[in-house]
Amino acid sequence: MEIKSSSLKNTARLAGLLYLLLVITGVYGIMYVPSQIIVHGDSVSTANNIIANEFLFRTGAINDILSNTIFLFLVLVLYRLFKRVNENQAKIMFALVIVQIPVVFMMEAFNIASLMILKGEILKTFELSQRQDLAMLFLNINDYGTLPLEMFWGLWLIPFGLLVYKSEFIPRIFGILLIIAGITYMIDSTIGILFPGFNSFVKTPTLILVAIGEISITLWLLIKGIKEEKRKI
Repeated sequence: MEIKSSSLKNTARLAGLLYLLLVITGVYGIMYVPSQIIVHGDSVSTANNIIANEFLFRTGAINDILSNTIFLFLVLVLYRLFKRVNENQAKIMFALVIVQIPVVFMMEAFNIASLMILKGEILKTFELSQRQDLAMLFLNINDYGTLPLEMFWGLWLIPFGLLVYKSEFIPRIFGILLIIAGITYMIDSTIGILFPGFNSFVKTPTLILVAIGEISITLWLLIKGIKEEKRKI
């Protein structure tokens, strides 16, 4: 008996759409907003930028919350898509995403707290320079928290890549690229924690390999969905 793959294809395309939204919000929150506000090593300039671009700073916080909500729905759809391939690996993939969500929400609380400090809404008795230094401390905690979080950005891609590789309805090359992207994330995180002085040397290769892995699977899922074939039972 033959079964049509239309349902599987619709699920794959929904995953592709969610992945595309995740990529867009990720670029906005991780690259664009910090590039407009953060001046590394200069707490005064950073504080002035935050006050001058308060709305942009707030959109960054909302964007990160939205991005991780999308991430949650994405992994739910991917679990539905791949549980027939290997349910245990699909559960591991799901778990490695879920544990990240509360951490991100906590990090956004630090961001909002830093804004409130700079505006003088809390710690009103502190001098301006003290408030600026404390706000930078909260922002730095956010940056430091990103490094271990990046490890999980890599870890979830490993079972995801293995599922793609084994699926037979998505070309194996995309699974290999996802595994490479996952390992690259993990290497970048490890170097950032152990050897922060060398982090700048691996940042560009990391971005390139991750972009190749994640954007390629995103476009395949969104445009193609699955291989054009019928499966028999």
